[in-house]
Amino acid sequence: MDATELKNKAESWLRADPDPATVAELREVLARGDVADLADRFAGDLEFGTAGLRGVMGAGPNRMNRAVVRRTTAGLARYLKATVPDVARRGVVVGRDGRRLSAELAEDTARVLAAEGIPAHFFPSMVPTPLAAFATLHLGAAAGVMVTASHNPPEYNGFKVYWGNGAQIIPPHDKGIAAEIARVEPANQVRLLAVDEARARGLWHELPDSLGEAYLEAILRLRVHGRGSDSLRIVYTAMHGVGGVWMERALARAGFRHVHVVAEQHQPDGTFPTVRFPNPEEPGAMDLSLATARRVNADLVLANDPDADRLAVMVRGEDGALRMLTGNEVGVLLGHYVLAQGAKQAAGATPHVVTTIVSSTQLGDMARELGAAYDEVLTGFKWIANRALERERAEGTRFVFGYEEALGYCVGTVTRDKDGVGAALVFADLAAWCEARGTTVAVYLEEIQRRFGLYVSAQRNFTFPGAQGAQVIARIMEGLRASPPSRVGARTVRAVTDYKKGEKLPPSNVLAFELEGGGRVTARPSGTEPKIKYYFELKETPGPGEPVSAARVRAEAQLQQFIDAFLALARERGQPEVTA
Repeated sequence: MDATELKNKAESWLRADPDPATVAELREVLARGDVADLADRFAGDLEFGTAGLRGVMGAGPNRMNRAVVRRTTAGLARYLKATVPDVARRGVVVGRDGRRLSAELAEDTARVLAAEGIPAHFFPSMVPTPLAAFATLHLGAAAGVMVTASHNPPEYNGFKVYWGNGAQIIPPHDKGIAAEIARVEPANQVRLLAVDEARARGLWHELPDSLGEAYLEAILRLRVHGRGSDSLRIVYTAMHGVGGVWMERALARAGFRHVHVVAEQHQPDGTFPTVRFPNPEEPGAMDLSLATARRVNADLVLANDPDADRLAVMVRGEDGALRMLTGNEVGVLLGHYVLAQGAKQAAGATPHVVTTIVSSTQLGDMARELGAAYDEVLTGFKWIANRALERERAEGTRFVFGYEEALGYCVGTVTRDKDGVGAALVFADLAAWCEARGTTVAVYLEEIQRRFGLYVSAQRNFTFPGAQGAQVIARIMEGLRASPPSRVGARTVRAVTDYKKGEKLPPSNVLAFELEGGGRVTARPSGTEPKIKYYFELKETPGPGEPVSAARVRAEAQLQQFIDAFLALARERGQPEVTA
């Protein structure tokens, strides 16, 4: 688009924008004559997908703002009315986190739903994402909306949608909702009911504190050991998010007497003043947690992201130093604990565990030996939850655990999405069980690794911005498809899976290369960023009497050689020389 066309689009947007703040923002951009900024804001509509919406806040259709959310809500409401006959009875849950603009976006969402004749079950204050997911199930709502951008930087916000089964939406609902949004009138013509009128007409229900109590009671029942600890020292950080009060209450009720919060990060603050990127995986994000843990000599560190749907864990190793567990290690620990210990308490249906095609294969190895059903699904927790529901209906299995390596975990069926609060509580329960046995989490992990193998993993991401970058990523993937490697370093490739063919799972642009002796590499373009991502895993077996720490050093060295060898092959097939 040239400058004139961009200006015309901006003027058209201004006429329909109901928010004075974004009107003023866009007028300032026009006054500056910033063509590049306009081109980005009007590059297209912010895409509605299986994760709903997420983007940088600001004026324009390619941003998160009140105009976009009002039109999105109207489209969602009309799709629900067309596909869910009793939506006017069941209503829609609306929650929000502590980010900038979240309160306004949540209220707009509820008011548009009410204007469409759909009752809004509205959280009057900020809540964790898992609580909104729980409420959707607990109330039997037709859908749920959570206004959140999870662990993204402070300039982001989002609009996450749950279906009536409590899981994030999957096809065809995403496409159906997007088609309805495209037909919605300009934002300033979308009807909203005033809160008082909506309440008077029975279309606005503020959710009571008892709902939060029901959630806490439900996650407390997930514990296996169930006896807390008078001596285990726990540090917890909410990462400037909304999990703090809920995590404190859960741990206190579970009987943990020594919980220390990271004070600088405990209160919700959408500006995230101590971290640029409020994701526990990011460099520096856990520095304050580590400092607090050293000060109080903590045994365990638990960290949520700002909407409390993810969990990061640090434990003390045998050398006494605190170590950050990988997402896969947390998943393996929780999975084994729930299967090996929890299964003793619950007879009946076959337990079922699920992970993703980019997470560790170790969960599958454990499940097969421990008599559990197992599935791998595409990346994204929506696929985990929906696969669990499918097998429950078809086979009567009992879902007990699911995880993805990006710090997402779900124990049981309290929610049908990842739950950082519930998972943290179960992990603390695991640590207390280890303490009662006279051992530690680190020793328990080594026990698992001796029995099932030592799996080491790593991820490498390469960014290629713009339209040209998309072509580069496509060229790399097609190069790997056209000429898949038969060997990677010292290991033979025994199988290649092209998920684009859609033979076992919905079609997805992902390639996996499985290795003789255990391990694999998976390649996929990011669905939300101009990146190609590689996930690497190798399996090593500690020798008789060999310290697991020594086997880990050997395995990490082999993993690095494996990564170097594969990236060399990727460069031969079209990947430019860039830094990960």
